[in-house]
This record gives sequence, structure tokens and C-alpha cells, in this order.
Amino acid sequence: MSRPILTLYIRTYCHLCDDMRSAITALQPRFGFDLEEVDVDDDVELEARLGKKVPVLMRGDQEICHHFFDVAAFTRNLERDP
Repeated sequence: MSRPILTLYIRTYCHLCDDMRSAITALQPRFGFDLEEVDVDDDVELEARLGKKVPVLMRGDQEICHHFFDVAAFTRNLERDP
């Protein structure tokens, strides 16, 4: 079975991004997922699409949460079938 891949859209200077990253990585051993980080400021299209919504945590094309880590939404998403 492959591990879920989550994508965290961030900005390097964003304290909310740092907070969300810390919360997510603390749960990696329990849920067994891979985390990719994408800096929206490196991509004009992403910056235009996500704007001030960052940080955004996604699984594929499904948003799990944004701005603040939502542990309930995260848990529901990771406990469901891939």
C-alpha cells in the first residue's frame, strides 16, 4: 500500500506556515504520509490562485485545511480509504 502524499503550500516568511508544518510533521509517525512543500511565491499561477489563503494543506486536489491546522479534518482525511 502506498503512503498518502500531502502537499503544504507555504511562504517562507509565514509564521502560520511554520505552525502548520510543525503540527503536521508531529503526526507523520502516527499516520505514515509523505509531505511535500511548495512555496507559492515561486509560481505566479499558484500565488494568484492561493493568494492570502496560505498555508494550505492538500491531499491531491482536495483541500484539508488552510490558515490554521484542523486536526479533525486532517484525521478524517487520513483515516479514509486512499
